[in-house]
Amino acid sequence: MKKVIVTVTNDLSTDQRVDKSCRTLSNMGFSVLLVGRRLPGSLELTVRPYTTKRMKLLFRRGPLFYAEYNIRLLWLLITHRCHLIVANDLDTLPAGFLAHRLKRVPLVYDSHEFYTETPELVNRPFVQGIWERIEAFIFPRLTDIITVNGSIAGLYEEKYHKKLHVVRNIPRRLKEEKRYSRAELGLPEDRKIILLQGAGINIQRGAEEAIEAVRHCENVLLLIIGSGDVVGKLKEKAEQSDYRDRVMFLPKMPYEEMMRYTRLADIGLTLDKDTNINYRYSLPNKLFDYIHARIPVLASRLPEIASIVEDYDIGMITENHKPEHIALKLKEMLGDQELTSRWKNNLDKAAEALCWEKEELTLKEVYQKYV
Repeated sequence: MKKVIVTVTNDLSTDQRVDKSCRTLSNMGFSVLLVGRRLPGSLELTVRPYTTKRMKLLFRRGPLFYAEYNIRLLWLLITHRCHLIVANDLDTLPAGFLAHRLKRVPLVYDSHEFYTETPELVNRPFVQGIWERIEAFIFPRLTDIITVNGSIAGLYEEKYHKKLHVVRNIPRRLKEEKRYSRAELGLPEDRKIILLQGAGINIQRGAEEAIEAVRHCENVLLLIIGSGDVVGKLKEKAEQSDYRDRVMFLPKMPYEEMMRYTRLADIGLTLDKDTNINYRYSLPNKLFDYIHARIPVLASRLPEIASIVEDYDIGMITENHKPEHIALKLKEMLGDQELTSRWKNNLDKAAEALCWEKEELTLKEVYQKYV
C-alpha cells in the first residue's frame, strides 16, 4: 500500500475539503497521513479512516510560525517513508517542494485560494512580495496542480501558463439521519432563522451588515455559527439594545453537528465583498452546505457564487451591502411562499448535481497515476 502525506497549516477539525480528499485517497488504496497543527482551542477529531498528526508549535502566527511550521514539516517529510506528498495552500508548499526534490517523491499542490491576493497579504506589500517570490519559484516546477474553481484556475493559468485541475469543495450527499427539532437544539420555533456559518467569519465578509439588516426585520433571528476575526466585535454589537435577542452565536463545531442547525434555517447567507481578487472569485463551502441542507440562499454578486445561485434558481442576489437593501431582500424571500416552494424544488436538483461523489472523479483522475 502506497503512503501519501497530506499537509495543511490548520488544526484539521473543520477543514472539510481536505478531509474529503483524504477519504478519497484512502478509498483509492493509499495509506494516508494528514499533518496539521494543534491549537489551544482545537476540537477533538472524529474517527477517520486515515491517520492524523497535529503538531504543537511554539508560534501561532506571523513569520516565525511559518518558518517553524515548514522546518518541522520538512523534517517529518524526510524522515517518514512516503510515495506521494500533497501540499495544501502556499504556506505548506516550501517544505513539500524541498522534500519532493530531496527524496524524489511526487508532489501534488492543492491551492484553496489565490493565495497571494488574500486580505491578509494585499495590504502588506513586503510580506506579499515574499510569498509571491516563493510561489513564482515553485509553481512553474509543479506537475499536478489542483484548485477550487474555474476563475482561480484561470488566474493561475494566465500567470504561470500551467494547466490546473478544478475540484470544487462540495459536500457528499447528506445521509439520512435523525432530524432534530428546533426545540431540541435550543432554537426558537416562532421566528424565521437567517443563518451565517463558516470557519472564516472575517472582515469584509458581510457579517457586520447582516447584523445591521436584521434590525430592520421583524420576527427573525440571525444565527451565526463558527469562528473568525470579527466574531468578538459582532458579539459586542449584538449586546446593544437594538440588536439584543435578534442575534445568536454558536461556536465552531463538527460538521455533522453544524448541519443539524443548518437544516433548520430558513435562509443561508453568503455575503463576501468584492474587495480583493481572492474574495471576488471565492466559492465558499457554506454555499454548498446550504444547498445540501435545502435552504434558499441570499448571496452577494460575486461571479462564481452568483452563477450557481442564478443558474439553479435557488435564492436571490444582493446588489450592494447596504443593510437596508439586505433587509429588503430578506423580507422578500421570507414573504413569498411561491418563491420558497420553487427554490426548495430546485435545491433538490442542485444538491443532486453538486455533490462530492461527482466532483471527486476529477481528483481520482489526478491521483490514479500515483496508485
